Amino acid sequence: MDAHIAKELSEINRKFYDQFSDSFSATRRRLQPGVQKILDEIEPRQSVLDLGCGNGNFLRELRRRGHQAALCGADFSRPLLREAESALDVDFRAIDLMRLAEIGERLAIDGGWDVITMFATLHHIPSNKIRLDVLRAVKKLLHPNGKFYLSNWQFLNSEKLRARAQNWSRVGLSEADVDAGDYLLDWRGGGEGLRYAHHFSAEELLGLANQVEMRVAAQFLSDGKNGRLGLYQVWQI
Repeated sequence: MDAHIAKELSEINRKFYDQFSDSFSATRRRLQPGVQKILDEIEPRQSVLDLGCGNGNFLRELRRRGHQAALCGADFSRPLLREAESALDVDFRAIDLMRLAEIGERLAIDGGWDVITMFATLHHIPSNKIRLDVLRAVKKLLHPNGKFYLSNWQFLNSEKLRARAQNWSRVGLSEADVDAGDYLLDWRGGGEGLRYAHHFSAEELLGLANQVEMRVAAQFLSDGKNGRLGLYQVWQI
């Protein structure tokens, strides 16, 4: 994918989250079942960095449970971060994850983070090259014995969500401009919007892990009425 196309796709998502942050956040008041499962695995003394933290609910819940170690959230959406910052004793940063390879050191801590999470975020990052750059940056930020938890939206597992796929011509692009697995999806809450998302298979994610020299230690499907709308994986160095 050309760099300028990747930038256009990222800008589509930036505009979406700026315009629809309130209605989007309203759909994320409760944590997904898969995220709840991961919450139960995190120990109180483990430091946690949440990339693509959105409205901060995940870190807020950790602190509510009495989490004792450092908590940090990063997101590019300032409207969502404004809501997130209502959480006490949690560090939130405005960071464009597309540039994590360049500015990741701003999120570094001594020894590395015990846990890094990236829920429903990697699928919004266009271009295989940029994804690999981001994942290599994640690896640098992670403690050598740490865990990287990520989830990716399996919207093709839902007939209703599949019907939301739009023609790329709506944003002046064509199928030839984007990569296989890239989709333009509409949003119908509080007005009509458009988002870019990539649909990952487990095999594609395994390939990314191999390329950044990490291993997939575990995976499971969760979320949605059918329990198959989120693909969760745990990576380790």
